[in-house]
Amino acid sequence: MTTDGWVLLLLLVIPFVGSLACAFILNTTSRDLPVFVAGATAVLTILLTALAYTSVTDGGVIRFRAEWLPQFGLDFALRMDGFAWIFSMLVTLIGFLVILYARYYMGEADPIPRFFSFLLAFMGAMLGIIVSGNVILLSIFWELTSIFSFLLISYWHSSAAARDGARMALTITGIGGFCLLIGMLLLGQIVGSYDVDTILDSGDMIRSHQLYLPTLVFILLGALTKSAQFPFHFWLPNAMAAPTPVSAFLHSATMVKAGVFLLVRFWPVLAGTFEWFFLVGLAGMLTMLLGAFFAVFQRDLKGLLAYSTISHLGLIVTLLSLGSPLSTVAAIFHMLNHATFKASLFMAAGIIDHETGTRDMQRLSGLFRFLPATATLAMVASAAMAGVPLLNGFLSKEMFFAEAVETHADSILDTILPYVATLASAFSVAYSLRFVHAVFFGPPPQGLPKENPHEPPRWMRFPIEILVGVCLIVGIFPAISIGPFLHTAVTSVLGANTPYYSLSIWHGFNIPLLMSFVALAGGVLLYVLLRDYLSRCEDGPPLFRRLRGQRIFERVLVTVSWRWARLAESRLGTRSLQPQLRWIVAVGFAAGLLPLYLAGFERRPLVFSSMDPAFLMIWLVGMALAIGAAVSAKYHRLAALVMLGGVGLAVCITFIWLSAPDLAITQLLVEIVTTVLILLGLRWLPKRNPDKGEIMTIRARFRRFRDLLLAIGCGVGMFVVSLSVMTIPVPDAIANYFLQNAYSEGGGRNVVNVILVDFRGFDTLGEIAVLGIVGLTVYALLRRFRPAADSIGLPEQQRIQNRFDEERPERSPGDMVRDYLLVPSVLMQWMFPVILTLAIYLFMRGHDMPGGGFSAGLTLSIAFLLQYLAGGTRWAEDRLRILPLRWMGVGILTAAATGMGAWLLGYPFLTSHFRYLDLPLIGKVPAASALLFDLGVFSLVVGSTVLILTALAHQSIRINRLRAIEAAKGEDP
Repeated sequence: MTTDGWVLLLLLVIPFVGSLACAFILNTTSRDLPVFVAGATAVLTILLTALAYTSVTDGGVIRFRAEWLPQFGLDFALRMDGFAWIFSMLVTLIGFLVILYARYYMGEADPIPRFFSFLLAFMGAMLGIIVSGNVILLSIFWELTSIFSFLLISYWHSSAAARDGARMALTITGIGGFCLLIGMLLLGQIVGSYDVDTILDSGDMIRSHQLYLPTLVFILLGALTKSAQFPFHFWLPNAMAAPTPVSAFLHSATMVKAGVFLLVRFWPVLAGTFEWFFLVGLAGMLTMLLGAFFAVFQRDLKGLLAYSTISHLGLIVTLLSLGSPLSTVAAIFHMLNHATFKASLFMAAGIIDHETGTRDMQRLSGLFRFLPATATLAMVASAAMAGVPLLNGFLSKEMFFAEAVETHADSILDTILPYVATLASAFSVAYSLRFVHAVFFGPPPQGLPKENPHEPPRWMRFPIEILVGVCLIVGIFPAISIGPFLHTAVTSVLGANTPYYSLSIWHGFNIPLLMSFVALAGGVLLYVLLRDYLSRCEDGPPLFRRLRGQRIFERVLVTVSWRWARLAESRLGTRSLQPQLRWIVAVGFAAGLLPLYLAGFERRPLVFSSMDPAFLMIWLVGMALAIGAAVSAKYHRLAALVMLGGVGLAVCITFIWLSAPDLAITQLLVEIVTTVLILLGLRWLPKRNPDKGEIMTIRARFRRFRDLLLAIGCGVGMFVVSLSVMTIPVPDAIANYFLQNAYSEGGGRNVVNVILVDFRGFDTLGEIAVLGIVGLTVYALLRRFRPAADSIGLPEQQRIQNRFDEERPERSPGDMVRDYLLVPSVLMQWMFPVILTLAIYLFMRGHDMPGGGFSAGLTLSIAFLLQYLAGGTRWAEDRLRILPLRWMGVGILTAAATGMGAWLLGYPFLTSHFRYLDLPLIGKVPAASALLFDLGVFSLVVGSTVLILTALAHQSIRINRLRAIEAAKGEDP
């Protein structure tokens, strides 16, 4: 792995590390500490990006690859070329300026550490999109940007507008992200690889494939939703409820740019077809025109900037639709220019809001005399947005006009493009003029929420000065300032197809220059004609004022969530558990039957071998207990649980009989833990109501007959599946491989445990993650669970004991339990160190003999169970500091860190290492890295089990409170 590759990995990891560091800073701490952490993180990313520049010039590419699932083409692959470099620099530089700006913008009451934690996490997710070298990894980071943008937009969650805007943004971009994932999977299916380099080299194969159109549609749905293109544009203006630093970062330079970044990244392999031109061009032109039109009639400053962002993104998308290399150059150039002047305008709008208390342009006027420096900066940035000469926006818009007048396709869209471009640019001039004239000129403002506005602190204005300075420098000296960097980005995308282009300010009198003058003059005239109307009109364009995207979105949500979901719930849903289980079992039966039906089931003759009578007797008893548990479950839960435990014991004996001691130990421990936990849960359920009468209705008979048929069908289905597995001849190469390589490759003689923690460690990692999710889910459900009314009273045995404690009111419930179970409780307490020693023993021997992390974790859980049973909840928790969530967190992190540690040595994820350690006085001791993975399994099993136990045990505390309330009311508990 090259040094540049490690720089690339650090570039991706550092923002997430900084995010975690900010998250652990207390809100009571000085606000300068999170700013320092966030700023230092951004500076480090800037330096790392700058270090990579020399490696990406002249078509160079930096790569980092860590094998994850190499057999499936899924690797943790990162790549940075010139285009990714310039985008990374854009994200990190503007990110640093936004952090500095936010230091002075955010209020004293705002939780600053949380803000910067979310902001840095979003920066890391955006950098992940930019440098992903695998399209599946790109899709993961794509969704992370949606999640973190949701958290940032809803930062002021007390505001209904912030919550609604965040929910809308997450819904639209989340659906688009799911479509993008489908498109990337189809792309990988076409090429045969998910590697970005391989995909970028397979353009002809992709465009000629029969799956090209659906692939294109799904990828465009992901890109257009993220970049707020028509008809998905309405989420961006509603996201303006976010703090202004969020808008300056997400909605000018990062999140909304992710969609157009994706279009540029895959332009070499997807562009050049009529489908691309029509779909992308239609969306881009409609967005460009409608966004500019809507922006003119906005009263809110950030609303104007939001719609202008939509329009400029439509301009970039339109350029990319043309399929011309020169149009791609113009698109990349305008992406950079737009980020600089739009971020500065958002910050200027934030200063205006910060100093006046409002963003309503009908209440703002004459602010130039109060904010002269800010006004000057905002006017320059607005001129760049309008495309005024000697500013960066003019150069890229000139390139756009030059491409608009060229013929790219025999289509009506190509014919009307010059007129649409000129009209949209005229609207751009009009709303830029309105921003400047309505806010900074005219009479002094009256009745502002904040009187006497003044210039903000010097360092709050500094980021705007830097960005506006870039607009001027690029506009006046484009070839020197941005030329080399733009060339590096363009050549990385176009390669040998890179055309000649000029960044000169003057190209003579030509049609693009004429279009610019027409747009400038038309925009000025348009604003003069609409000025009086705009000063008193309502918010929104006159023709589309009633057609609001938010209203349509809400109606769609109501239709889906209220009508369709309620209809499905009324037909399929029920509060009763039995119908829900019936659906689950039926769907499982169909899912198992369908593959057998499609593949064809070949019936083979049954060959019966001799069976030991004792073994047959065990299974007959187990079957009888299973049937008895099913029958008794309706009438006597405890009897059903006892018989169900007997079935588990029969299975345990079967494993021992068939020489599977690992499975037997695990089965026995699982039976102990689950039986006790279920028994504790049964304590709080309502009593069964006895059946009234002996005669069942026809409906009840039908329901039981249906359940019987379903049970028989599933049983027969499992028999058929088991028969097919056991009778179809399969090679024994897999079993022999594990037997032969368990010690040499995994360093263990216990083949079962080596398979779990080494050969199939990735499966085990997923399983323990599921176990942790189950534990958290059970805990969350039981927190809202309230015991049945008839379970509030004490059990009869404890009522008898309480008669002897009436004269001892100081006795606690734990004391009563220990008095009631005096000898057993003492024995159970004394068993704790014994069981702990047994757990350590099972854990340490697991790699060579029956045992392991899972069985050891269950064993230690039994020790905690006994302490709760012996002394009660409060007694146990007063003496044992049990933190199950930390056990779970440490477990999953240890298991994952063990897998990631293999990357440091250049091996695939979760590759284990085995060697002998020569210890003093002890000698050679076998050591395997899989032992650390097993330690993670052990920790998570203990945490999840104890978490469920804690949730069940705390029901007794709630019951004691109810009893105290009833006793205070004079009622008999």
